[in-house]
Amino acid sequence: MPKSLDIPVPDLTRKLALVTGASDGVGFEIAARLARAGAEIVMPVRDLQKGEAAAARIGERTPRAGIRVRALDLSSLESVASLADALLAEGRPIDIQINNAGVMTPPARRLTDDGFELQFATNHLGHFALVARLLPLLKAGNAHVTSQVSVAANQGAINWDDLAWAEGYDPMKAYSSSKIAFGLFAVELQRRSDAGGWGIRSNLSHPGITPTNLLAAQPGMGRPDDTRAVTFIRAMSRRGILFGTPASAALSAVYAATSSEAKGGRLYGPKGFQHLSGLPAEQRLYSRLQDAASGRRIWDLSEEMVGVKVAG
Repeated sequence: MPKSLDIPVPDLTRKLALVTGASDGVGFEIAARLARAGAEIVMPVRDLQKGEAAAARIGERTPRAGIRVRALDLSSLESVASLADALLAEGRPIDIQINNAGVMTPPARRLTDDGFELQFATNHLGHFALVARLLPLLKAGNAHVTSQVSVAANQGAINWDDLAWAEGYDPMKAYSSSKIAFGLFAVELQRRSDAGGWGIRSNLSHPGITPTNLLAAQPGMGRPDDTRAVTFIRAMSRRGILFGTPASAALSAVYAATSSEAKGGRLYGPKGFQHLSGLPAEQRLYSRLQDAASGRRIWDLSEEMVGVKVAG
């Protein structure tokens, strides 16, 4: 069995943390670790039954954990707006937001009801729209916003001329494109926070490589069986060889969101061999995420696509 890893986390009592994709895998472990540190958790999930089961599991680990499960389908702008409206009506400042949810490499091109390619819509646009709509609560909480990218953001390029991949859809290239866009947004959020005095700290994390449902069988996405990659990763992870576990992979996002040493506009990930596993540490920001002009471009395009104009 792999050795259990952990990091110090400050007392988060009376802090409100919103974590997307927390019903299983790395997101579940992120939410569980924040709850153990005393945070109240908002867990927006696509499958409410699965979310309630995950909340119950966290409650078993941390009996006094405060967890609220809410409905959210990041691929639907209507669903994003509905959640944001409900939270804005409650008026509770958000202290931590970890944008963790995502989809990966559906074999065939899929469009959302809003007309966007599924990976771009879920991995980037949904999170952009959520942050844009929740900005008043994030400002009020001087929030730490951590966006979970992946090593895929260090390869490929944004398909600027065809964001919907109407021609030549390639599952991995489309995934990389969505993650680069998402990473550029996270860095641009820090730039705009600095320029506008928003008080938000926006940074990035990546989990390394770990066995999660991103590469597991998902018949609803056209993947009837587990990929060979996830089968191999699971086997190696169980033996503590090379790859991390969901619990260890969660630590980079937890560190980026909670540590006083973590800074805005920076990237945090596992410091082990090839950054595949291990304790979190700052890493060089991927070259594809460094261009400020591209950050402004994806921000402006995203505002237009989701129909939300972010005031300064």
